[in-house]
Amino acid sequence: MAGRKLLVLFGSQTGTAQDTAERIGREAKRRRFQCRVEALDSYDVANLINELLVVFVCATTGQGDPPDNMKMFWRFLFRKNLPLGSLCQLDYAVLGLGDSSYPKFNFVAKKLHKRVLQLGGNALLPVALGDDQHDLGPDAVVDPWLLALWDKILALYPLPPGLEVISPDTRLPPKYTLHYLTEDSPHPDVGLLQPAAPRAAPSELHPFAARMVSNQRVTAQPHFQDVRLIEFDVTGSGMTFSAGDVVMIQPQNCPEDVQQFCQLLRLDPDRRFVLKPTESGTSLPALLPQPCTIRHLVTHYLDISCVPRRSFFELLSYFSTNELEREKLQEFSSAQGQEELYSYCNRPRRTTLEALWDFPHTTCAIPPEYLLELIPRIRPRAFSIASSMLAHPHRIQILMAVVRYRTQLSKPRCGLCSTWLASLNPEQGDVQVPLWVKKGGMKFPADPDTPVIMIGPGTGVAPFRAAIQERVAQGRGGNYLFFGCRQKSKDFYCQAEWEELVTKGFLTLFTAFSRDQEDKVYVQHRIQENQRLVWELLSSRNAHIYLAGNAKQMPAAVAEALRSVLQLEGGLSPSEAEEHLTALERSQRFQSETWS
Repeated sequence: MAGRKLLVLFGSQTGTAQDTAERIGREAKRRRFQCRVEALDSYDVANLINELLVVFVCATTGQGDPPDNMKMFWRFLFRKNLPLGSLCQLDYAVLGLGDSSYPKFNFVAKKLHKRVLQLGGNALLPVALGDDQHDLGPDAVVDPWLLALWDKILALYPLPPGLEVISPDTRLPPKYTLHYLTEDSPHPDVGLLQPAAPRAAPSELHPFAARMVSNQRVTAQPHFQDVRLIEFDVTGSGMTFSAGDVVMIQPQNCPEDVQQFCQLLRLDPDRRFVLKPTESGTSLPALLPQPCTIRHLVTHYLDISCVPRRSFFELLSYFSTNELEREKLQEFSSAQGQEELYSYCNRPRRTTLEALWDFPHTTCAIPPEYLLELIPRIRPRAFSIASSMLAHPHRIQILMAVVRYRTQLSKPRCGLCSTWLASLNPEQGDVQVPLWVKKGGMKFPADPDTPVIMIGPGTGVAPFRAAIQERVAQGRGGNYLFFGCRQKSKDFYCQAEWEELVTKGFLTLFTAFSRDQEDKVYVQHRIQENQRLVWELLSSRNAHIYLAGNAKQMPAAVAEALRSVLQLEGGLSPSEAEEHLTALERSQRFQSETWS
């Protein structure tokens, strides 16, 4: 039995890879393995040479980058001095989760698979390439791959004599037990915003409580899109940042949703509890204070507004005392029921709270100790910093679109973080927001004479506002901005600021107001209209190009416009233009940051 140990290591940005890793952990327990599931950066990578059986589950973020919680592991694994046979006793498999609409699809998983192989590991299966773009999501690849994986693993590590696979009808024990405290036990303060350890830079575990200074709408009142310019005071935080960096904000659920959730599950929000791990070696959730109230758990930790995953319905089915509800939950958690689940959950963007409403008999029977496995934690949200410390010392500004849209459900869908931030009014009292700063993907040139061409439609202009403020404060010219929005009178963010910089000679501005004339005009059209200038900046002045904004059609259209400039002005053939653009990307003279 001692030899039947499996380690599942994950690198996850949005929670999907973690959810899949936890699923593998549950399946391993059913097959009587001792199994640990850990984030890659929580694991002591030096121990990898002693491991016999590891499954890696990793997402790819941005432009082919590893997720935040595997960056240290990634750096270690690619050290040049690692001996090539060091992992020769390791049997391993890599499961990748990506999105084929991005150019570097599952880049991290492919590279990890290759590197572990290079270090002497024995691959049990080819790397799995889960794809968000598939109609059934990553599970279309994950389900058959996992069946094949268990066949391989059980051939190497058969079940001990007399033991069978634990039936899928049997509920596994919870990861934690929840112990309610009596009313008269002492009350420690359980605020989320504990002061960070002295001199420790604010981080996810120790966010800084930043005071919101202003929350200003920058789109015209009748405009369909509510966009805010929000300023935070970060005096005393010790945080430093430069143009291109990102601020992470930890949102919370609204009181109405918290109250509804507690009523549905018949929980007393003021009840206090402590958590204890069921198995030794399981660590407690780092972001939950001990003791904690139910209200704090639901407000700050459980993501009751996220679209529930398949694993949610699978676990929920075990608590169901109602036959009809149980059958539906089992269907949603089966491989055959994934199209139905997609139509019920993903297409209309139904929230966890709304799904719980639809299964009332099951919901009121949920044992509280399973809540932390049933509902993922609230993830922090990333925003490009839209200001420079040189122009606004001790301040961070963000440009944020409030997410609100309609699906077939009667109630509009709302983004958790943007709706929460938009609702805060610093004029009505002290408002504090937990945040910390993270290095961004975009790096601006150190040479003061290098011109920068910035293409930022919509809120994509945020990092360029920071860059322009920084460069202007340093007395640098050579700033070229292509900005696009719908209408000059409705959503021309920071108009007065740009126009003042143009007047002073610090900025050359090109605008595309797509709806202000009959034919739609976008930033790519402005690039083509100014192709001679763009070519001259690139060929004679070593300019750098930056692109930020929505990942739908815009990045491809801008890349096409740039290829057209290289062909028409630079005299390059289509294939040479493609190669030239790739070379600019490789040398970091063309950088982009897009989001969906």
